[in-house]
Amino acid sequence: MRKLMIPVLVIALALMLMSLFVIPEGERGIVVRFGRVLKDNNEITRIYEPGLHFKMPMFDRVQRLDALIQTMDGRSDRFVTSEKKDVIIDSYVKWRIEDFGRYYLATGGGNAMQAEALLERKVTDVLRSEIGSREIKQIISGPSDKSKELADGVEDELANEAALKALEIDGERDQIMQEVLDDTRKSALKDLGVRVVDFRIKKINLPDEISESIYRRMRAERESVARKFRSQGREKAEVIRAQAELEVATILAEADKTARVTRGEADATAAKIYADAYNQDPEFFSLLRSLKAYKKSFSSKNDILVLDPKSEFFQYMNQASGAPAK
Repeated sequence: MRKLMIPVLVIALALMLMSLFVIPEGERGIVVRFGRVLKDNNEITRIYEPGLHFKMPMFDRVQRLDALIQTMDGRSDRFVTSEKKDVIIDSYVKWRIEDFGRYYLATGGGNAMQAEALLERKVTDVLRSEIGSREIKQIISGPSDKSKELADGVEDELANEAALKALEIDGERDQIMQEVLDDTRKSALKDLGVRVVDFRIKKINLPDEISESIYRRMRAERESVARKFRSQGREKAEVIRAQAELEVATILAEADKTARVTRGEADATAAKIYADAYNQDPEFFSLLRSLKAYKKSFSSKNDILVLDPKSEFFQYMNQASGAPAK
């Protein structure tokens, strides 16, 4: 009897240990019995929370599934816009398991790699549809209200026009991400049992051949704007230069007129002074003028004058009285 008790206890202990299982924190468990997921009376998959649980030994198999939010960092893929131009988009998806039973069946036994492959296909299909209905300029983010205020504050008409033209780009990048998130969330929950928490576009690139053509077009547009600014600057410079030359000519004319008037008035005053002095004493005035002429004529020792000594020029030298020579 004692010999039988030991094997029975060992078997009982083994069966008890086989009937116990533990679900770690951050995971959920489902029990598969004879290839079918165990459900409750309401035909809802029975989910085992973290902790210690029991199962039927030998018949039940526990499948642990990750209940945390997971990140699917998708590879860069090429999409075609409505302009028939290619763009390369890099994105990521945040997701977690919502319906563990459906997820288990849809992914072939809870295969996370297969789940991400199916989810990536759904995201790519929706994103391809959204990108295909928009132009390249609509895929980028739109202008902010602050940018519009800055454009409104530009005083120069040409610069304001260029800024407003740039702000006309209706950026729909946020709208694209939201629509992809909404559409994918519905289909993923229905088909895979997972909830898409978030979808984001990380980076948008262009193929090298398209990038070069776009850069050339952007360069041509910027050069066109620059030419307009230069032309406007040259026009304003010519106007300013013409106004300055007109002002200079006006100032010079007024100055010359004033100088001529002043010079004429001075000559008239000088002539009047000379006339008054001559009328007061003509003989003295004649003597003074002769002395000035002598001073200028004999200022240098090398000066030579060939004149008649009895000429009128030497009248005050020939006679002490100053009377003219006869």
